[in-house]
Amino acid sequence: MDNAVPPRATAPGPRRRDRHGRGMRGPIAPPQVPLAASRAEVFADLVQDSVERLERRWPQLADIDFLVLEVPRLDGPGERWADEAVPLGGTIPAREGRRARVVVYRRPVEIRTKGRDERAALVHEVVVEQVAELLGLTPETVDPRYGED
Repeated sequence: MDNAVPPRATAPGPRRRDRHGRGMRGPIAPPQVPLAASRAEVFADLVQDSVERLERRWPQLADIDFLVLEVPRLDGPGERWADEAVPLGGTIPAREGRRARVVVYRRPVEIRTKGRDERAALVHEVVVEQVAELLGLTPETVDPRYGED
């Protein structure tokens, strides 16, 4: 073993290549590609698509804030939902200086759906139902295609 190569001294800095000499691993997809969007961002896009679809018919929706929250919250320690089911959405009426709000809860909707198309349909249903509640109308009036899937 006369030709033994002495071990290389490790420099105190970031490694420039992985152990196979191919370079550092990068992201799977660039940020502008939908693959790089998080589930929360994709869900927010579904809500936004649904709102835009309804705004064409109901321009007054521009005065309503649409929010996405992870899960519904119970305010008190012993509070329960009236029908024992976890809500998929909710409304907050307008108050002094605050606009009305429609809230869609991401996790309960995701749990009840399997794919993107099914999730988009359920999100649209929830948005239609909440808008109908705020406007004092039936869901079929807000969107004539409501319940057709």
